[in-house]
Amino acid sequence: MLVIVLENAPPRLRGRLAVWLLEVRAGVYVGSYSKRVREHIWSQVEDGIEDGNAVMVWRSPAEAGYEFRTLGVNRRLPADFDGVQLVSFYPEAPETAP
Repeated sequence: MLVIVLENAPPRLRGRLAVWLLEVRAGVYVGSYSKRVREHIWSQVEDGIEDGNAVMVWRSPAEAGYEFRTLGVNRRLPADFDGVQLVSFYPEAPETAP
């Protein structure tokens, strides 16, 4: 199983992913492909994401049963703790007074 979630992605990238994957919600794509095809699809995301961000999750024999990659600016940051992928958060930006 492969899941890709896009935020603020250009329409041409969304259309490109729709060729390979089923868009079950706006910006959420699912499918089932080999590692080679998955990497090709991710390279399409890397080439077309522009100012948006993306996450790709796929089934793997890792301890958690899945692995993931992220791309672009987002508060969530992948972190590896003893071989287990977790997500940490950047602190929120302080509000500035007008």
